[in-house]
Amino acid sequence: MTDTTAGSASGPAEETDYQRVQRSPEFQDLRRRFRNFVFPMTALFLVWYFVYVLLANYAHDFMSIKVSGNITVGLLLGLGQFVSTFAITMIYARWANRRFDAEADELRREIEEDEL
Repeated sequence: MTDTTAGSASGPAEETDYQRVQRSPEFQDLRRRFRNFVFPMTALFLVWYFVYVLLANYAHDFMSIKVSGNITVGLLLGLGQFVSTFAITMIYARWANRRFDAEADELRREIEEDEL
């Protein structure tokens, strides 16, 4: 059985607006900059998270060191997980507001104007 949907006698299907935008240099630049920020930040957070989990599982003596009263290293590192999550969120929002959103909005406006 042959596939009659691709490359039929009437020629290939027309390119959609989405495909045209996806191929545009502006979109590719936005996508590259997004990935260059998000992937390293995600990797950094995952390493930090797994180090915490591994320390909690295998370094009981280290994690149970008392810093002050009943406050231990493990508790501080655990709270650090929450702090780092909020910090990463704020860093991303700041980065997006400064370097990403304006250009993404401009690209969106161009796309919407072309559709009219």
